[in-house]
Amino acid sequence: QVQLVEAGGGLVQAGNSLRLSCAASGRSFSSSAMGWFRQAPEKGREFVAFMDWAGGTYYADSVKGRFTISRDNAKNTVYLQMNSLKPEDTAVYFCAADRRGGSIRSPIGWHYWGQGTQVTVSS
Repeated sequence: QVQLVEAGGGLVQAGNSLRLSCAASGRSFSSSAMGWFRQAPEKGREFVAFMDWAGGTYYADSVKGRFTISRDNAKNTVYLQMNSLKPEDTAVYFCAADRRGGSIRSPIGWHYWGQGTQVTVSS
């Protein structure tokens, strides 16, 4: 059974940093694309970052230059380093794995999801 488990969320002040992790189990994702999404209260799930199997990355404009996605295939884990956090980054952050197709920005295009971790940025 495939599981994705996020960790590292919390409450931080604006300008500070957090590092999220997403540990996968049940199969290897070393040859799969991985992604991060977020969902603020009463909003839809929003694309944040993407990494393909070869290490290519793509970011939402709102986080470009502040967030960095990375992966450790030996640990079957993907990370999201979040710097210079802003109150508008407050959301539940989800990792996603394995592409179904379509736009990488669409939640529909991903096969597996974690349960999410809360990030709250105070002003």
